Amino acid sequence: MWRSLAATAALTVTLTLPASVVAQEAPATQKSLPEQLVDAFNGVFGVHPGMRANHPKGVVLEGTFTPAASAASVSKAAHLQKKKTPVPVTVRFSAGSGQPNVPDTSQMPRGMAVKFSLPDGSKTDLVVLSFNGFPVATAEEFKDFLLAVGASGPDAPKPTAIETFLGAHPAAKHFVESPKPQPVSYATLPYFGINSFKFTNAKGAVTFGRYQLRPVAGEHFLTQEQLATAEPDYLTTEIRERVRRSPAKFKLMLQVAEKDDQIDDPTIVWPDTRKQIELGTITITKAVADSQAAEKKLFFMPGALVPGIEAADPMIAARSASYILSLSRRAQAQRRQNN
Repeated sequence: MWRSLAATAALTVTLTLPASVVAQEAPATQKSLPEQLVDAFNGVFGVHPGMRANHPKGVVLEGTFTPAASAASVSKAAHLQKKKTPVPVTVRFSAGSGQPNVPDTSQMPRGMAVKFSLPDGSKTDLVVLSFNGFPVATAEEFKDFLLAVGASGPDAPKPTAIETFLGAHPAAKHFVESPKPQPVSYATLPYFGINSFKFTNAKGAVTFGRYQLRPVAGEHFLTQEQLATAEPDYLTTEIRERVRRSPAKFKLMLQVAEKDDQIDDPTIVWPDTRKQIELGTITITKAVADSQAAEKKLFFMPGALVPGIEAADPMIAARSASYILSLSRRAQAQRRQNN
């Protein structure tokens, strides 16, 4: 199973990423940028065989996506067209850390990944974060950011590498120091696309924008008193119980770039005054019984796209290639454990 999963992922990346990025996966005397990114994550959080380099702690659920009437005006992508039946989706919420046992009470952004299963058998992914903005503008800078974190242990000389890095990168300093309140639920957080995409509709009209996922239940956070008594896995427990009672819903929105907005720098947060177009509703209806087993078979990639949606930020290619590498390492570790 793992070998076929890795092969499928490799085919996906070949079809959706630039050849220059795919070539980075070939053996070389010098490590590729995706290798350096995964190694940098491991340097910060350690190596956990068979698990994701980042966001290894998560929970898998299932549901549907129903496109809004306005979605087709933005893109000809198959899942954004009006259909008689909703599109099945697999959703994974995750803790923002490379530690598999990080408590849900930690002050970190949360992740949400959505896999749309289209009628023709193809799939497309959405990978978002519960923080609007990113610490750095390029994948190369992100590697440097992680290396600085890894080199800044309690015994590191002052100023530490991360202190020096943050001093030279105001966006990273803002990302690190901004409050990240603890949510009542994974379903009461907004999520934001890190990168920009190019959307093309059936008439050839082009729109550039970033995804946003807005919780229909509203945004709700724990008080300090509630946080003090919260269990280490409270978010996983809560979302399972929530969808058992009733569906959890998100509005998928597209924040549209204006002419002078930078679409290749995720550190720049566009104003809330930018036009937003509703793309549809994600309805999460049930939790997967064995989430850990499901996670081992799941692979989400920002560059897994379908006609009508293209990457508009070079970082997407580097992110996707590093996801492929992380998947390959997970598969190799799993095979070793099974032998």
